[in-house]
This record gives sequence, C-alpha cells and structure tokens, in this order.
Amino acid sequence: MDLLLTTIQPYDWGSVTALPRLMGTPPTGTPQAELWMGAHPAAPSRVRRGRDTLPLDRVIAADPAAELGTATLRRFGARLPFLLKLLAADAPLSVQVHPDLAQARTGFALEDALGVPLDAPHRNYRDPHHKPEMIVALTPFRGLCGFRSPRQCADLLDALRVPALRPYAATLRALPEAQALMEVFTAFLRPPAGLVDAVTQAVEEAAVEAAVARPGPYRGDFSAYAEVIRAHPGDPGLLPALMLRHVELEPGEALFLGAGIPHAYLSGLGVEIMASSDNVLRCGLTSKHVDAGELMKVVRFTAMPTRVLSSRSSQSSRAEHGEEVYPAPVDDFRLSRFPLRPDEPPRRLAAGAPQILLCVDGEAAVTSAAETLRIGPGRSVYVPATAEAAITGAGTVFRATVDVGAAPIASR
Repeated sequence: MDLLLTTIQPYDWGSVTALPRLMGTPPTGTPQAELWMGAHPAAPSRVRRGRDTLPLDRVIAADPAAELGTATLRRFGARLPFLLKLLAADAPLSVQVHPDLAQARTGFALEDALGVPLDAPHRNYRDPHHKPEMIVALTPFRGLCGFRSPRQCADLLDALRVPALRPYAATLRALPEAQALMEVFTAFLRPPAGLVDAVTQAVEEAAVEAAVARPGPYRGDFSAYAEVIRAHPGDPGLLPALMLRHVELEPGEALFLGAGIPHAYLSGLGVEIMASSDNVLRCGLTSKHVDAGELMKVVRFTAMPTRVLSSRSSQSSRAEHGEEVYPAPVDDFRLSRFPLRPDEPPRRLAAGAPQILLCVDGEAAVTSAAETLRIGPGRSVYVPATAEAAITGAGTVFRATVDVGAAPIASR
C-alpha cells in the first residue's frame, strides 16, 4: 500500500478555503479547485518507493498485473480506469458535455491524424476514453444538470418576460421533444445581438423579485442564473444554461452524469469519481476552448428527471458490513463509503482489484499484512490488487475501485 502524494488543480472557479478547511492546511490565497487521486497522466498521484518518489502511472506500467489484477487488466488494459477527486467549486464551471466511448475514440483518432498536439488548448479529445462521472456532496452542492422538459423550458423563458424570448418558447411548445430542445439550444449558441443583455437584465430583476416579493416556482433557479451572470458577465453561455435543471444536493446525496448530458456545477464541496479521461466539450461560461459545433455532435437532446442518489436510495445495493454503495451504470468505477466508529470491528477488503481509500472526516487506519497507514481528511491510500486491507477508525472513508472483479468485502 502507499500513501498518495496528490496534486491540487488551481482552476479559477475553485474555492480558496474549502479544501484547506477540510485538510487542516493554511489557505494559499488562490483557488484550490480539485485534488486528484489516481494515475491520470495530466497529474498522476505519486508514491514513495524506497528513496524514489514515482508517479502512480509509471508504477502501474511497470507491473500492471500485480497493480491492477487480472480482471481489470483484461477489461481496461494497463491503466487505472478511474480518477478520484475532491472538487471544491466557488463559482460556476463551464456548460459542458462528455463524449461516449465511440465518440471519444473517433474524435481522438481524427485530431491525431490532423496533427493536433495533445496539449494544444484547442484540442477537444485528449484521450480515446469516455468520461462518465459521479459527484457525492460533502456540503450543500448545487449544479445545472440535464435538460428541462421543453414545456418547463418555455415556462421559465416566459417567466422572464423578455419579448425576444417568446419565439423560442413557442418553438419549445410546438415541436417534439428532441427537435424542440435541439433547435432552441442551437439558436442560443449563436444568439442575436442584444439578447444576452436583455436576458441578463431580466434574470437579475427576477432574482431580486423572487428573493423579496415574488417567490414563485423559479426562486432558486433565478438565484442560480444570477450567480452565473456575476461570474461570467455577458457570456452567451447563459442562454443554454437556462435550459438546464437546477439541482441541489444535500451532504451524502449523489448525482451520476453519463455521456452527452449537459451540465455546469455551481458551488459546493464533493467527492467526484469518473472514468480516467480529460475529454470535455464546452459551449460557454469559460475562458477555455469552446467548440459549439463539436459539442452539438455529442449532446443528447433528451429531457429526463434528475435522479438524485442517497444512502437511503442505495440500500438495495449496500454491501455487508456497513459499506454504502453509490450505484452507477458503468464498470470503470465503483464508489462507496464507510462510516467508521471506533467500537466496530475492522472493515476487511479482499484483494483482487486496485483501490483508493480517501478519508473525508475524522481519522482512519488502513492495515495490510505488512503495515498500517493512518489518514486524516483529504489524505488517501492506494491499495494494489495484490493486497488485502482492513479499515478502522472514527470518521468517514470513501472507497474507489472498479466494477469488474472489484475487491469484495471480506468477513470482519
């Protein structure tokens, strides 16, 4: 086993205080957006081996069978297929989608054939992998995730009382779902002059009215869109963002996002897990590369209720001995958590698959046949497929592994 030495990404939307508060470290005065745990080549975690400190992707490449196990190696090749993060948002992220596996492979091959460097700012596909993801809230967490129904979109546009929005609302009400969402979303990506300013003013007025005099059904929505405007004034990404559902998670609740689902996280601290990929297509609310044309090839124009997962809704998937599983319809990752109490027997994890154990509060001890490693909030341990481990302590530990021959819970 190894204590992970991790990298914090200083993206401009990150919180200055959330990760330092969790980890008990002094703030740096600059945003700390994401703490990465895994072997992604952009920022692999590091482990100490003797006198050397090595990136985890190199350690895995040196002996993939021992590090990953037979089932993981056969399914995903010689790479860790998941990336675990602590995500701390203090401002809206970009409106974005992720490709499915076929789209990622095609896009990656095409950009390679065109000679686009992997680190080029305008490159869309940096690897041939998909990027399904899940976020579990550690604090109240807010985001814009998935399309509203066309009628709900139209009702919200009408509530803003902007005359120039009426034709879009009419289109949403007149056409079949997929066509209506596609036509209006496409039009919003290239809005006519003056529309963004008019909607900006209307959202700001509606947010004030909702807060003091006219609560109505869109109070939280208008507040969220006003927050977007403050972070990205004049950005045309506001218009497609109006079509997305405003979702609020309480601590312990989770949200799974598959390929093609447009989303933009707004604020909060959470544990995020995803397939190990860096493929992101953006259409606004960002200073990074925007490629609306490519994004349109990936977006799924389907309205569906946002399914919020919680420990209660996960009861049917709960493993024995206190492991609470957050179910996801992919095998690249499996995320669960252990609420630990000092008077309980150890939680024993059998060998067979790679695992990362992350403490988010309290303190935990991770014990193998050879050693015991202690971790506090924000600290993590990598357990290779060849090692059995046991967890004890008082606090909460998240467990990330794969869902192909994933290491099962052993007896206590």
